[in-house]
Formats: sequence, structure tokens, C-alpha cells
Amino acid sequence: MGITLYIIIAGVVGLALGALMVGFFMKKDNLKIEQEAQEKAKSLLREAELTAESVKKDKILEAKEKYLKLKADFEEEVNKKKNILITNEGKLKQREQILSKEMEQIKRKEAELDSKKENLNAQLHSVQVKKEELDRVTNQRISDLEKVALLTKEEARDQLVVMLKDEAHTKASSHIKDILDQAKLSATKQAKKIVLDTIQRTATEHAIENCVSIFNIESDDIKGKIIGREGRNIRALESATGVEIVVDDTPEAIIISGFDPVRREIARLSLHRLVQDGRIHPARIEEVVAKTEKNIEEEIVEIGERTCIDLGVHGLHPELIRMVGRMRFRSSYGQNLLQHSREVAKLCATMAAEMGLNAKLAKRAGLLHDIGKVYPEEAELPHAILGMELAKKYKENPEVCNAIGAHHDEIEMTSMISPIVQASDAISGSRPGARREIMDSYIKRLKDLEDLALSFDGVNKCFAMQAGRELRVLVDAENVDDTTAGKLSFDISQKIEKEMQYPGQIKVTVIREMRAVNYAK
Repeated sequence: MGITLYIIIAGVVGLALGALMVGFFMKKDNLKIEQEAQEKAKSLLREAELTAESVKKDKILEAKEKYLKLKADFEEEVNKKKNILITNEGKLKQREQILSKEMEQIKRKEAELDSKKENLNAQLHSVQVKKEELDRVTNQRISDLEKVALLTKEEARDQLVVMLKDEAHTKASSHIKDILDQAKLSATKQAKKIVLDTIQRTATEHAIENCVSIFNIESDDIKGKIIGREGRNIRALESATGVEIVVDDTPEAIIISGFDPVRREIARLSLHRLVQDGRIHPARIEEVVAKTEKNIEEEIVEIGERTCIDLGVHGLHPELIRMVGRMRFRSSYGQNLLQHSREVAKLCATMAAEMGLNAKLAKRAGLLHDIGKVYPEEAELPHAILGMELAKKYKENPEVCNAIGAHHDEIEMTSMISPIVQASDAISGSRPGARREIMDSYIKRLKDLEDLALSFDGVNKCFAMQAGRELRVLVDAENVDDTTAGKLSFDISQKIEKEMQYPGQIKVTVIREMRAVNYAK
């Protein structure tokens, strides 16, 4: 029992000693860790202080450098302005010197002018003295003559003037009356004779051209092919030719409407070829229209050559022959221009022959008198003046050029052929049924409508449709987008409202078509 108790006490004491030793060593380790932490903190603090000092020095150096740079820039700017001021001062001094020299020259010139003025005054005084002396002598002589004749100067002059005036008036009146009576009698008789003979010898037609052509078809079944699926064929044809194709209930006929006879003829021939070929689709339509346009140009030249041969007009320039051919597809107040020019040429030749003048030259002038109306480009000149300029350009006879330019009295007539052309033009245009004034103004309004739309950027083609009630504008799809197309339609309509006068309303349709074309080889 005692031993056991001793062992227990010994064990307890041993455990207590072990615990004390463990606590002692742990406290020692903690102190060591704390000392290391304090030393590390001091080390970090010293490093932070060194870093802060380095950053401070860098900032100070950077600020000094910036200050020095700003100072250098400021000094450089000041030097530049100082140099500019010095340069300007030098220029001002030079200008002052130049002005002073000019002032000296002006003063010298003024002195010279004063000297010349004094000399002129002296000469004028001398002349005045001589004039007074001459007047005195003249008055003395007149006084002596008045005493001899018992009349004053004014009375003698008046008597002489009255006597001469009465005698001259009597003789002149008698001669003038005889000459005028004789001239009126012979001129009136001769003019009536020439005009009547000329009109009776000239065969004329009274047909008036209109704005509609009729294309006859064998069967109404062809109308469906011409219209195409959803109307694509007829739209392609209208777009390519610029006319309106009217397909209605009229049996075996299609109406082609348009104010330009060339376009109507192209559309009519194109329809004829398409119907004969049987293949009618947009691509084929464009191909046929392009070929037809080329054929029309060839036909224009052929018509011009045939007209010149029929009239016996030789040696015309090829371009003038082409313009004569274009007259076939133009009208003047509803009268076909080529027919009108042929009539005028024949009338001119007959009148010239009756008067003993050059009939061939007169016929040439009559044929060419309206070529200014078919000039392909826009020109702000009267057609008579424009035609005269064209005739001069292509080396026509001066008498022919004068007759062309003077047939509407724009210039003075210098040859006998000019009044003949003017009279023949009036005879051809004034005969009953030859012309219709409203047609020309109507066509001019449609042409002005198309020209107005063509003046906008991005517009490729423009066609006046439905007697001018609709304007179809074809634009370049690459340069005009959808938004711009809408704005363009609005701008054109606004310009039409401001610059043109028209009945009703005009529908402006802008068409933007995008095509992608490739070829399989």
C-alpha cells in the first residue's frame, strides 16, 4: 500500500515537472518568434522609408525636368514672336521708304502738271485774244454787207433757207410719189405671181403627226406574251424604250404612246421583231431594243441620203445628212419636220428660178433652214442661230448660212435667198391644217420634264409617261441606295412644283434596279 502510494506520488511529481519543462520551452520559442517578427517589421519599415525617399527624389527630378522643358518652350515661343516682330518692323520700314519715294515722285509730277497747266493757260489766253480779233473783223464785214444789202444777217439766211426748202420739197415729193407708185404696182404684181405659181406647183400633204402609234397583231393571244408573267415583259419594254405600251380591249391592236417619234418607232419595230421571233422575256427585249436603236441610226442616215438625192442637193457634210435624216422623226407644231423642210426647199427653188436667182443654192438653204431643231445636244440658242452656226462649221455657202440664220429675223439678211427662205417657211407652215400650236408646247413640256429629272445626280434615264402625268426615273443602283431614292423622288417632285406649270398632278416614280451578271464558259 505504501509502495503504491509512493509510486503514484512520484508519477504525479514527474508529470508536473514535465509540464513545467514543456511550458518553459514553449515560452522560449514564442519569445524567439516575436523577436524575429519585430526585426522583420523594422526591416520592412526601413525599406519603405528608403523607397519613399527614392520616389520623392524621382518626382522632384521629374518636376524639375518638366519645369525646365516648359521654360524652354516658353522662351522659344517668345523668341519666335520677337523675330516676327523684328521682321514686321523691317517690312514696315521698307514700306515707309517706298511710300516716301512714291510721295516724292507724286510731288514732282504735280509740279510738272502745274507747269504744263500754266503753259496751256497762256496758250489758251493767246488763242482767245486771236479769236476775239477774228470775231471783231467778221462782225465788221457783216455790218458792212448788211448796209449794202439793206438786210440783216438773220433775214438773209431765213429767206435763202425758205426758198431752197420749198423748191427741194416740191421736187422730192414729186419724184418720191412717182417712184413709190411704180414700185408698189410692179412689186405687188410680181410677188403675187411668184407666190401663186410656187404654191400651185408644189404638192403638199396635210397630215398632222400625233403622239400615238398603233401596232397591229394577228391574234389577241400575243397580248399575253407581250405583257408577260406579272407584267414583267411590258415593264421591261417600257423601261428600255421610254414609251407607254397600252394593251387594252382593242381587237388585234396595241397602242404605243410617247411624245418622241424616235422612241415610238423603236418600240414599234422592237415589238414587231419580238412577235416574229416568239421569244419574249426581259433579257431578249433589251437585246432587241439595242439592235433596233442601232438600225434606227442607220435608217436616219439612209433617209438623209435619200432626201438629198430626191431634191438634187449634193456635197452635204455627212453630219448634216444625218441631221436631215433626224428630221423624219421630229415635228414642228405638229407638222413633220422633214416634210416641212422638203416643201420649203421646193418652194425656194421655184421662187428663185422665177426671180432669176440660183435655184440650187436656194433649195439647199430651204432644206437646211431648220437643222437647228434636230441638234442632238442641248444649246441655249434660237434654232435659226444654232442652224447657222452648224452650217458655218460644216463649210456651207455664206448665203446659205445667212438664209438659215435670218429666216426668223434673228440676224440681218444679206442676200436675196434669205427673204425667199423666210417666205417659203411661212407658206409651208401657214397653209390650213399644216400645224397645230398645242402639239409643240405639249412636247416641249414633256421634254422639259425629262430634262429637269436628268439634272439630278445618279439619274441614268428618265421617261415622261401617260401624257406627262407620270415621270419614271431610272437611277444607278450602285450610287443611289433605297433611302436616297426616296429623297430623290421627293426632291424631283418639289422642283417640278416650283419650276413648271402643268394641269393636275405628276406622279414621280424612282426605279432602283440591282443586277448581278456573270457568264458560264
